[in-house]
Amino acid sequence: MSTQESMRLPHHAAESEPPRRPGLILAFLCLAGFMTFLDVSIVNVALPTIEDELHISQTSLQYIVTTYGMLLGGFLLLTGRLADAFGRRRMLQTGLVLFALASLFAGFGQGAAMLIVARGAQGLGAAFIATAALSLLANNFEEGAERNKALGAWGALSGIAAVAGVTLGGLLTDGPGWRWIFFINVPIGLVCALIAPKVVAESRAAERSSSFDVAGAVTLTAGLVLLIFSLGQTVDDSDVPMGRVYGGFALSAILLIAFVLIERRAQAPLIPLGVFKRKSLRASNIVALLLLGTCVTLFFFASLFMQQVLDWSALKTGLAYVPLAVIVAVGAGIASQLVTKVAAKPVLMVGLALTSVGMFLLWRAPSDASYLVDLLPAFLLSGLGLGLSFVPVQVAAFTGTEEDESGLSAGLINTAQEVGGALGLAVAATYAFRRVEELTDWADGVPARVNQARTEVFHDAFLAGACFALAGLLLALILLPLTKASDQPAAAPAPAHD
Repeated sequence: MSTQESMRLPHHAAESEPPRRPGLILAFLCLAGFMTFLDVSIVNVALPTIEDELHISQTSLQYIVTTYGMLLGGFLLLTGRLADAFGRRRMLQTGLVLFALASLFAGFGQGAAMLIVARGAQGLGAAFIATAALSLLANNFEEGAERNKALGAWGALSGIAAVAGVTLGGLLTDGPGWRWIFFINVPIGLVCALIAPKVVAESRAAERSSSFDVAGAVTLTAGLVLLIFSLGQTVDDSDVPMGRVYGGFALSAILLIAFVLIERRAQAPLIPLGVFKRKSLRASNIVALLLLGTCVTLFFFASLFMQQVLDWSALKTGLAYVPLAVIVAVGAGIASQLVTKVAAKPVLMVGLALTSVGMFLLWRAPSDASYLVDLLPAFLLSGLGLGLSFVPVQVAAFTGTEEDESGLSAGLINTAQEVGGALGLAVAATYAFRRVEELTDWADGVPARVNQARTEVFHDAFLAGACFALAGLLLALILLPLTKASDQPAAAPAPAHD
């Protein structure tokens, strides 16, 4: 499937490269990553407005969210290898420009198809940004306490961005309009692409295979996208032949099995299967799938609950998330300190436990829920839990990682998070929407019954999210080794190469 040709790239101390300023580098890379994390959730609050203005189905709304995550998750490992071979800064700039142009296209979207295509292009651009930025971060910070602190900031921002996205989405939707949730990315992406050479030096692997596992990337991406599409078809509001749905599931399974077989035989596999022998990496990626499934389910369905059941505006819905954003930041800050003193495992388990309790509280929220009594306690518990979870799951993914595996580890944990969010939302939506027709008939157009029917649908989604968090807690307890982040041997950052 792929041939391997080793190449060595000489190191040149280019005078044009910027001086190393760790604080500025970290801030710049986190800003680039923050933009991609933000777009996972920024559209959630705007979904009802988009649905009404463009007259698209609820299933299409799901694809507007999941297409971004699936393209991002599906291409992370391939873009990571491209960054290693052709230059991490160059690929970061490529991703920033692509992301900005796709955002412009999405802002002018006139229908579901145009928005879904634009979101897919955004996801591809985000894949370049996420892998290149995280690789540059690992390359610029010494392994040990310095890198753990940088990873803590990265992990914290990934959680904060998910919350900030829905808040900013509400402000923009009720302000200049929903199209500005996309337009806002255009100047940020283009400016970041222009100033990148002034902030961070170019780097690439000193010795790297010149071949790429294209077959592996294609089968993995196609298999995952088809799986999500098939899950969405099960809740489509049109009469979809079940044979097509089952055929989609079968074909996605064949593609994913083919991916595993390709990786076993490839000379330069996209994912060397032997890497999963590391317990910490294996466990952290599994838990990350479930953690992000909970996170995306929370923001997607809580936004719909507040707007469609409580009849709140997009602005009020966005502002309702502000305490959640603050507590996520607090939890992430606490976790960043704890992971350098104790093992990541207990911090992660406490975070997942709190997240599940918060989701269970949302499961019981009535159709006339009070913000202070019913929603705020759930948001605070879930937010603190998410903040405590994002950092240790990142640190655990890098525990025991060799220098030449750091890019792969970064690609894997990012892939697990993005695919987990997309799969989690698809599973939760499939479970929650399974009774829509039955509940619609029962409601019979009576306003009070319609509200109650919607509440039951969202309750099922919150229950699914709580189960994801509980499953993650159980798997962390069983699978994740009790290893301190500080137990990793220190190593100097890899040299930059032109």
